Amino acid sequence: MMYATKLDFFFPFFVFFYGILVVFVLEAGVLKKLGLAQMPFQYAQLGAHKSLAWLCFWVGGLWSLQNLIFS
Repeated sequence: MMYATKLDFFFPFFVFFYGILVVFVLEAGVLKKLGLAQMPFQYAQLGAHKSLAWLCFWVGGLWSLQNLIFS
């Protein structure tokens, strides 16, 4: 059973990993070329989430760091 305290601890890590995954896919040169060549529509849809991904990367990373330091 997932308690609120456990969920509160793990949620920032989910946010951070979402951010790092999307930023990695959008910024890595090889993946960028592959995405634009093989599936340009889906890559453009993912590109619309770029600012959200950067926000999740920084906020989730700092929030996760805070959880690790203070727990």
